[in-house]
Amino acid sequence: MIFNTHRGLGLVFIGLLLFLRVTPAVAAEFPTKPITFICPWPAGGGTDVSMRVLSDVASKVLGQPVIVDNKPGGSGTVGVAAMAATAKPDGYTIGQTSVTVFRYPHMFKVSYDPLKDFTYIIQITGWTLGVVVKNDAPWKTWNDFIAYAKANPGKVTYASPGAGSTLHLLMEKIAQKEGIKWVHVPMKGGAESAMAVLGGHVTATADASSSWTPQVDAGLLRVLVTCGNQRTKKWPHASTLKELGYGIVSNSPWGIAGPKGMDPKIVSILHDAFKKAMESPAFQNLHEKFNIEPFYLNSEDYAKYAQQLYEEEREMVELVGLKKK
Repeated sequence: MIFNTHRGLGLVFIGLLLFLRVTPAVAAEFPTKPITFICPWPAGGGTDVSMRVLSDVASKVLGQPVIVDNKPGGSGTVGVAAMAATAKPDGYTIGQTSVTVFRYPHMFKVSYDPLKDFTYIIQITGWTLGVVVKNDAPWKTWNDFIAYAKANPGKVTYASPGAGSTLHLLMEKIAQKEGIKWVHVPMKGGAESAMAVLGGHVTATADASSSWTPQVDAGLLRVLVTCGNQRTKKWPHASTLKELGYGIVSNSPWGIAGPKGMDPKIVSILHDAFKKAMESPAFQNLHEKFNIEPFYLNSEDYAKYAQQLYEEEREMVELVGLKKK
């Protein structure tokens, strides 16, 4: 009887140890509360719309709200820089990582290191980039536009998503090649730049298709050139910079990351949720509307690609003479 009592107590003790070991894992099951998704662009723009569609679908997969928090500035770097500096690596604060995150460290003194201060979760896609003007503008083609800019130095103004943005660098690279002097007008986001063209405040805007497609479809703006590897299905009349001999192909890829040090299991949960979101009919329909091609990478491949992007952006910044002193 004494032996059985001791044996029973032993089993109780072992059970208690197992309970104590398992309970924290159950308590830490992810997610158990809303997730903040930092969109580093203004509300109403193309990226903001994409983030909200993704977040809505991911919320249903995760069983918790994914709340978009707009923190624009720094051509898409201010919001995620703040995340890297202040957010806990618990998966409850994540953000969009645009290509400028990898570019700005080569141009300015920044508060983050893109190779050390983020946990890369998933790369989603890129953008169809292009230059548009008002539909009643006298230039029917890109070559017409370039000829006018050459003949009228300093008169052509163009908007972009911001100083140091992909479109800013592309336009300055073109200016170098063509010997053009035109004036850059940085904006906080695409919605603002499209309105600037329509209002006659700038001659053109260089931005993602998500920013100007509605106005082009409405017959208010005209696409002069795009930046992809081939002409778009939606605007086949517009030449590409590649076919015009500029040697430029760009889609400004973007993805999702969190602060450094995230638990791989949490990263996997977030990756799977957003992958389902990007494969959803709602997001696919958005891509078709804006003529955007997917550019998916899983967590491991995205982390590797981040290193490649960092070096590619260094080369681009040096090429256009914007490397920090």
